Amino acid sequence: MSSASNVRRWLMTGVSYMIPFVAAGGILIAIGFMLQDPVEVVKPSLTEAVDAGNIAAIIFRLGATLFGFLVPVLAGFIAFAIADRPGIAPGFLAGALAGGVGAGYLGGLVGGLVAGLIAKWISDQNVPAALRSIMPIVVTPLLSSLVIGFLMVYVIGKPVASLNTSLTDWLADMGTGSAIVLGIVLGLMMAFDMGGPVNKVAYTFAAGGLANVAAGATSAKEWTVMAAVMAAGMTPPLGLALATVLRKNLFTESEQENGKAAWVLGASFITEGAIPFAAADPLRVIPSIMVGSGVTGAMVMAFENTLQAPHGGIWVLPLIGGVATYALAIIVGTVISAGLVIALKSQAKAAA
Repeated sequence: MSSASNVRRWLMTGVSYMIPFVAAGGILIAIGFMLQDPVEVVKPSLTEAVDAGNIAAIIFRLGATLFGFLVPVLAGFIAFAIADRPGIAPGFLAGALAGGVGAGYLGGLVGGLVAGLIAKWISDQNVPAALRSIMPIVVTPLLSSLVIGFLMVYVIGKPVASLNTSLTDWLADMGTGSAIVLGIVLGLMMAFDMGGPVNKVAYTFAAGGLANVAAGATSAKEWTVMAAVMAAGMTPPLGLALATVLRKNLFTESEQENGKAAWVLGASFITEGAIPFAAADPLRVIPSIMVGSGVTGAMVMAFENTLQAPHGGIWVLPLIGGVATYALAIIVGTVISAGLVIALKSQAKAAA
């Protein structure tokens, strides 16, 4: 297996374990905001909310607590993918320290990779038989935690924290023009590999930004970024589903059946619903859905739609700010994707 394939597998493992925390935590936070004024719901601590019987604030704190595990889980399971169980402790430590030094999810990602590689290197050393049995449960976690701890504090943490701060400041200060460009880029990334590593980088960037909400924000451009990413991730399956309806003769019977499922998958923000079509005809399908998703991402950023949950598709419509324009952006992207796929496939069929 190539190095690139290994890194992809490691990152995807971390992201896959992180997503349930992001999804559950984000939706709980959003429910808390739906039940009570966001400005008020963030004020009480968990103890104060329990004493006052403030259900909305309790739900918000439950979600915020789940968000607190986001970076450690990401780093911990990246390290786990590299070094198996001996990598979990140093990986979680790297993630926790990333949060402590302000390096955020980027720091967790880098720290998880380094922690896992350190733990793997230590595990692979030849040691006396007397030590072999305690290596995975004591020696490797202890030594790798010590090393990654100092690396995070003195080497990795500060530069990544500076980068993370720069990204956050840029996001907070961006004007309409740069917001649209960001929407285009995120849209292209969401459609490029439909759930693969490029897609997950865009998704993680957006979901990581929702941590600002857990810190007490009541209005943030991160919500608009999350809205753009979800909308752009919905259009590829929806566009292909529409194409199979409009021009059935361009698709096989199997693809037509996949198109029926793609309606539900796209509406639920499961971009992977486009994969069967892309696998069968990547040169025509992938550019088409990338254009559609790029347009959708740009429109959402221009409309300044917001989304307070990290997943859900149409099932979280009450949590979307500006539902009408949000739906319009998705429809436009869907139609563009379908139109381009039909045009390119028709051209190829005519030339055959």
